[in-house]
Amino acid sequence: MPAAPEAPSNSAVLSVTSLNRLVRDCLESAFPLTWVGGEISNLTYAASGHVYFSLKDTAAQVRCVMWRNRAQLLGWRLENGQKIDARALVSFYEPRGEFQLNVETIRRAGQGDLFERFLQLKTKLESEGLFAAESKRPLPEHPRALAIVTSLQAAALRDVLTTLRRRAPQIRVDLYPTPVQGEGAADKITAALRAAAQGDCEAIILCRGGGSIEDLWAFNEEAVARAIRASRLPVVSGIGHETDFTIADFAADLRAPTPTAAAEILSPDRAALLAALQQLQRRIGRQFERGLAERTQQLDWLASRLTHPAERLRQRRETVMLLGTQLRRALDSQLAGRRLDVATLAQRLSGSRPKLESACDRLKHLEYRLGNGARQGISRADAKLKALAASLIQLDPHAVLGRGYALAIGPDGKAVRDASSLSPGDGLRISFARGKVVATVDQVVASAKAQ
Repeated sequence: MPAAPEAPSNSAVLSVTSLNRLVRDCLESAFPLTWVGGEISNLTYAASGHVYFSLKDTAAQVRCVMWRNRAQLLGWRLENGQKIDARALVSFYEPRGEFQLNVETIRRAGQGDLFERFLQLKTKLESEGLFAAESKRPLPEHPRALAIVTSLQAAALRDVLTTLRRRAPQIRVDLYPTPVQGEGAADKITAALRAAAQGDCEAIILCRGGGSIEDLWAFNEEAVARAIRASRLPVVSGIGHETDFTIADFAADLRAPTPTAAAEILSPDRAALLAALQQLQRRIGRQFERGLAERTQQLDWLASRLTHPAERLRQRRETVMLLGTQLRRALDSQLAGRRLDVATLAQRLSGSRPKLESACDRLKHLEYRLGNGARQGISRADAKLKALAASLIQLDPHAVLGRGYALAIGPDGKAVRDASSLSPGDGLRISFARGKVVATVDQVVASAKAQ
């Protein structure tokens, strides 16, 4: 035990602050962390998170404070009238001069050894990071199958099944029965969790009804906590009442205050989903109607801009006529400019006084040459024409007919060169130098060469 602070001499005058500080130092150095048992009264949960209460017995009471960082680790809610054991440091609140206990942790009275084991295991697993928030697995929003690990005789099972049937009857439920208390229950719960994790469900509900710490102790075993974290499926715990906390609750991906609450967390309300679906359907319908109205309005606007082909042709005709007028004006303008240029050149030409006698002599000479060349060309062309005419007369078939020959046209419209190509009864058209006759073949006499 550390030595108490040295008391001031009798002649020294102390301030109140100094006196209270000396008293606090004396108390804290004289008393180590101590377990103090009693009943809670005057309980207050402050907005800051600190918890203030009095611990009393039949003869006395003492003021207690549990700071926020300690209260958050408690795991259950204090209430007036509870019998507890508080592990506290004896201290002194200097501003008010009040004797008080600074509480480190609290256990329910009569739970000594079990609660100590609970705290030790919780501290151990927490230091390993087994309860870390970042290791928690997300829960499925719309599960199709859930696994339930609990006892077949548990009232909690009926509550869970009733809740699931009411909220989401479409969810398939696979039950993995196991004892939830008694000797060997922790090992069987562990085996059931492993079996559930190997199935095709999407989440596991680990639940049982309320009870004493002894009844719930199977869920405070290390094997159960490690099986929960080793599961490939997220686990929701619903063990006991709202004030009951177990190691399994800390290891689970989510703690529900009751088994019914665990079922509600994992089962989306079918009626609410249907209502939301109907609302979405109405929104889609309104958006569709609004889009259809907008498209109809756009169609009307486009139709108002649509021009009939006849009107479009009329507009194009007017455009062509306008362009033609502009073209004629441009041509007239250019022609007037050219005429002006010609007049200017003619004026300049007349001012140049050309030699008319020489030009006239040259013109007469060119005229003579032109006439002579033309006559010679005409003479040569006439001679050539006569020669061609003579050749044409020689090739004229009518000239042959004039010498007494005739031209026979067979039924195929071609000239007959061989009598054997005809047959009796074939029609013939025979042309003479003057006139034609139509005849019929009575007999075909082949030539001697054909025989």
